[in-house]
This record gives sequence, structure tokens and C-alpha cells, in this order.
Amino acid sequence: MSTRTFANTLTKTVDELTRPESYKDLYHEHKDGVPLPSGEVLQKIVDLARGIIFPGYYGRSCIDTNTLKYHLGVDTEQLYSLLVTQIQAGLSYSNTNENIIPSAEFVSPCLSHSEMEVRHQAELYAELFISKLPELRRVLATDVVAAFNGDPAAKNYGEIISCYPVIKELTVYRIAHELWNMNVPLIPRMLTEMGHSETGIDIHPGAQIGEYFTIDHGTGVVIGETCIIGKNVKLYQGVTLGAKSFPLDDKGNPIKGIPRHPILEDDVIVYSNASILGRITIGKGAIIGGNVWVTQDVKAGENITQKR
Repeated sequence: MSTRTFANTLTKTVDELTRPESYKDLYHEHKDGVPLPSGEVLQKIVDLARGIIFPGYYGRSCIDTNTLKYHLGVDTEQLYSLLVTQIQAGLSYSNTNENIIPSAEFVSPCLSHSEMEVRHQAELYAELFISKLPELRRVLATDVVAAFNGDPAAKNYGEIISCYPVIKELTVYRIAHELWNMNVPLIPRMLTEMGHSETGIDIHPGAQIGEYFTIDHGTGVVIGETCIIGKNVKLYQGVTLGAKSFPLDDKGNPIKGIPRHPILEDDVIVYSNASILGRITIGKGAIIGGNVWVTQDVKAGENITQKR
């Protein structure tokens, strides 16, 4: 290809790519100094949070009981700082400025009035999240116990924390779920998709998952936004807790925000590659066998398996 031919091709391609109808709905115009949340920074947030929740297994390898308080203080302060910047970016992206309560206490000559409001709101969200770290650790400790008790191949808790994808994913999910409950935009979905890429487990941050939850092996599990999962529930690889259909409005558009995923009550076990679809209830202590398709309620204690 000659230089002239390439120049013509380049010009034509750029002209086509910059036609407004070409990039409609695919383009985000950044405000000055307010980029989108950063995947790289969010990964640092995940790494810091894992190190705070599971000290010695993630993060600083030199930590001991004598330096624990100091190192956790440093890491928690850094986590707060990173959260503020990322939450501020998420709030700015979603154009929620008009819903933010102004604060006379926060003043910065470098920020406009609306930017100050967004910054202050981001600080409130980040502080609230930091306050929830002890409870996050407590709940994740129950997940570690569930994974250990549910796998005879596991030798100790350290192996569960260090190696098992379910704990890595549940840490990300439970972080994202807290931010989701605060109505922090964009970031919870980014976090859980990062966890999905790392572990092969896809949990929507809106799902509600109780204590002592585990997934054996994990790969291919999908848990939808409006799922409600009780305590002491165990899933195996390939399980889908999904929606059966998407109701449409008068214009034919999907109706969003309605409950459309299953409810699993306490002590339920779902074996590999089962699909449980729609807003149905799987009763307490029920067992769902592998490779089955469930679209109706299951009574407490019932066993659902394939017919011979």
C-alpha cells in the first residue's frame, strides 16, 4: 500500500468514525479534571481491601501482630483516599450533582460549587464504607468457614483464603454490594466484572447473599441482580440463578428494576450446571440436582433431580 493510498484510507476511516451517528450512545465526554473511574485504581482498592480483611494473606508480607495496627492504619487511610477519588468520578459520570446536599464545611478554591458538593458526597460514601470493614471481615470469615467445611480436600483456612476463587470473588462482591447499597454509580458493576474476569464467577452487586455462603470450584456460576440467598447455601460450578424472561413495556422495551431472579432460602444446595430461573423460591433445605432446569417453586426439604 502506497503512502498516498494509506493517507486516503486513514482520512476516510477517521471521517466515518467521527460521524455523530456513528458514535451515538458510545461516546463519553469527560468533564475537565473528572475522568471515569479507573480500572487500575479500582484494582488497587480491591488489593488494599483484601489485605485489610485478610492481613498476611494479601498485601504486606512483613506484617505481624506488633505492626498490625500501624500497617492497617496506613492501608485503611490509603483505601479511603482512593475510594474518594473513584466515587467522585462515578458520581460525576452519572450526573447526580443536583441530588447532592451542599456542605458549608467543605471548601476548596480549586473546585466549583457543584464539584465541591460531589467531592463532599464522595467523602461521606468513602467514610461510610470504611466503617463497614469490620462487618465485612466478620461475614467473609463465615464464608471461609463454609468453604472449608464444604470441601474435604481443604487442609486449612489459609488454603481457602489464599487459593479458592470463591473467597476472592466474594470479597469483591461484598465490597461492591456495600457500595451498591449506598447507590454509588458505576463502580460496583466495574468491581464485580473485575472479579468475574479473575475467577469466572459472575455475581451482580445487587444480589443479596447471606452468611456462610460458598461455591465449590466456582467457574461458570451466574447470580443475577435481584437474587436473594439465605444463610448456609452452597452452589457448585456452572449454576445459573437467572431470569426466565424480560417483561416489556407498552413500547416494547424491557422493564428494569423488577424482581426477576430466584430466592434461595437457608441451607439450600444446588449442584453443578443447574439453571434456576425466574422469581421462584427454593425452600429451606432443598437440594437441586445437577443439570436440571427449575422454573417453579420448590418446597422446603424437597430434592429435585433428573428423571431416569
